[in-house]
Amino acid sequence: MNYTVIDFISLLGAVCLFLYGMKVMSEGLQKVAGDRLRNILGIMTRNRVTGVITGILITALIQSSSASTVMVVSFVNAGLMSLSQAMAVIFGANVGTTATTWIISAFSFEVNISDYSILLLAVGVPMMFMKKSTYKSLGEFIVGFCFLFMGLDLISKYVPNLQENPEMLRFVTEYTTLGYWSDLIFFALGIVFTMVAQSSAATFAITLIMCSQGWISFELGCAIILGGNIGTTITPVLASLSGNIAAKRTAMGHVLFNCLGSLIVLCIFHPFTELVADITQWFSGTNPLDISAAMESGMRGSTLIDPKGGLTSVAQSCVALGLAIYPTVFNALNLFVMIWFTNLYVKIVCWIIPNRHKDEEEVFELKYIGRGLMSASELNITQAQKEILLYGQRVERMLEMAKKMIHLSEDDEDFQSTFNRLEKYEEISDRMEMEIGTFLNRVAEGRLSPEGKMRVAGMLRIVSEIESIADSCFNVAKTLTRKNQIHVEFNEGVLKEIDRMYDLVSLAMKNVLGLLEELETPENSKIVAAYNREREINNLRNKLRDGNIFNINNKEYSYQEGIFFMDLIGEAEKLGDYMLNVVEGVKHQFKTLPAAVS
Repeated sequence: MNYTVIDFISLLGAVCLFLYGMKVMSEGLQKVAGDRLRNILGIMTRNRVTGVITGILITALIQSSSASTVMVVSFVNAGLMSLSQAMAVIFGANVGTTATTWIISAFSFEVNISDYSILLLAVGVPMMFMKKSTYKSLGEFIVGFCFLFMGLDLISKYVPNLQENPEMLRFVTEYTTLGYWSDLIFFALGIVFTMVAQSSAATFAITLIMCSQGWISFELGCAIILGGNIGTTITPVLASLSGNIAAKRTAMGHVLFNCLGSLIVLCIFHPFTELVADITQWFSGTNPLDISAAMESGMRGSTLIDPKGGLTSVAQSCVALGLAIYPTVFNALNLFVMIWFTNLYVKIVCWIIPNRHKDEEEVFELKYIGRGLMSASELNITQAQKEILLYGQRVERMLEMAKKMIHLSEDDEDFQSTFNRLEKYEEISDRMEMEIGTFLNRVAEGRLSPEGKMRVAGMLRIVSEIESIADSCFNVAKTLTRKNQIHVEFNEGVLKEIDRMYDLVSLAMKNVLGLLEELETPENSKIVAAYNREREINNLRNKLRDGNIFNINNKEYSYQEGIFFMDLIGEAEKLGDYMLNVVEGVKHQFKTLPAAVS
């Protein structure tokens, strides 16, 4: 049998199908978890133990250590998690990722799951067209699961047979008999392949096929898997490049943890491999190192080597089990040793990546969201929610400054300094609206559940309306500046009515901030209160507008004073409208949220 170019392209297609299956399965699980995943990460890591457990569970759930570590990098970048907390989660993620290897190992040879893939697709695909988002996401998971094992089966089908194509694969055998150098070569191969595929699971699957085909021994398969443990760090490193310094330190901590553990094991590679082989023999009754010895001696026709020189089903199952045990034992031992040095890790990564500027914290930047960390769109919603609350609090300070300026005279030095601060805040507000909006648009382009998309749409509206509140606060300051330029003074009665109106606006703003603090679970009573506040503002505006005409006609104050008075009252009414629009944006996030009576 000649191995053709078509066969090689088919092999590449099989690898792509496997990787796509991993991607779809992981994203489906993330969407099924949805809010639960965000809530778990929100209350986690009170200590190292809970952090490790969380890392194990989250990674086992979403079937990707790369995805979970990118989430951790995002949360550190957002200020939701400290560096020491993140390290504990990353330690756990390295153990949790072995769940994928166990799934692949368990189904690869004991059960030919690809035979049932079509049947599972018949279940999964219809679920993707159901109305309920949970069923859709579960259907995605099933379809991804099927693609994964269909790809694995096709990889096994299209890899070239060593016995039938000795001339083509001679270069592989040339590097398998160099002793410890062979271990180093295949260790480096594991690093490179995992970096390219950005999936240690893909490396494990390919290694499993190579060992089962007899291309390489069990020891060299372990070397590839060990190298893959370093290669998998490339994804969070890439994710952290455009993040803040905390994100970069978190990614460096992940690299340091995996590299130190792998290099230590590489120094005792053969004793450690023998330990794993003994554990495998205890479970399966067969030692995978005996299989390698039988392959080298050419013992065909035995219970381990078939007459064609390949591995029997018993030998394949033993090797698959051993390759699954290897990363499990390695990562578990690495965790139990390194967990006690978490604080030391933090100090080392802070030394490797120091602060560039001592006044870095004083430079304006978004606190909770950054660029480039978009691998977990559902989780990015939490970051945006916190940034929106911070945005609202900043705009509330603008409102307080505008209220303060009402009582400052044109000769007061504090008037101009407050105006300058308001102007600076307004510029920052414009930047925040643009950056948060851009971030939310990028989140919306990712893989989101329908509920997630609805929340993003609601938050986009909220951000736009908060910026309108900021503009209106600055308009108040500009109105007061014009008033001072023509030397108009308000009498006590007018100031009292203005204060009365802006006190209502302040109460409405505090109610809005209360809703933004609980954006995922807003209280309906606060929404009703928002409508009532807006109605009070409108009623007072109408009353003051009618009274203003009467007071001007009765010479209570001048026409110019009345004009500026109503300009400020009109701006306050606009503020109330914008705040109510924020509440509408909060309501827009949830279809089932009870509608308030307007």
